[in-house]
Amino acid sequence: MPPILEVKDLTVRFAGGPALERVSFTIEKEEIIAVIGPNGSGKTTLLKAVLGLVPFQGEVRVFARPVRQVLSQVGYVPQRFAFDPTFPLTVEEFINLTCRTPEKLPAGGVLDEVGMAGFKGKLIGELSGGQLQRVLLAHALLHRPRILFLDEATSGIDIEGLSDFYSTIHRLNREHGVTIIMVSHEISMVYKFTDRIICLNRDLISHGETRTALTREVLKKLYGDSADLKDHDHG
Repeated sequence: MPPILEVKDLTVRFAGGPALERVSFTIEKEEIIAVIGPNGSGKTTLLKAVLGLVPFQGEVRVFARPVRQVLSQVGYVPQRFAFDPTFPLTVEEFINLTCRTPEKLPAGGVLDEVGMAGFKGKLIGELSGGQLQRVLLAHALLHRPRILFLDEATSGIDIEGLSDFYSTIHRLNREHGVTIIMVSHEISMVYKFTDRIICLNRDLISHGETRTALTREVLKKLYGDSADLKDHDHG
């Protein structure tokens, strides 16, 4: 069976210099994978390169094919979603308006998957940060993706909402077999909920099973001596 995702010698350069340098890794199973690293380490750039949103050197294969050939099997939740909060659009209208193809799941079904079925009639502009992220996640699930990319999708979510969001991600993976690759900065949540880790600082610092690859030494390489390791609980 071919790898779910194969990245080989991925290099991305912008005007200010290299964003990623010869990054290589393979994802073989339907797992939850976290991408971590300091600000400016190339986390978002990695996701955008894999999705074909920025030019790069190297090779990227999703299900053994160029990503443009399998976009129907890919879901994506961006880091930021710009919209007019005063526009009178309900959650259900947003889901239906932004994606009208016969193959999609019903709005109620995907909203139920993320615990937002009771918010169908609520205005988008009235949602909390965590609720909005769940709606965006529901939107990404409309076409039953086999792989889901989340770019710091937990930004702006409070502690209670954070745990609920990660639990939802965990259930989607375990019950529906969706491979999830998420950029995150919550080390304790990453350690608790993810199967594998990709540690970046423009190049690949570490990659492997979270419990063995996410060490104090790796965190120090990523974040320096000032890194707070207290929440990196091995218990």
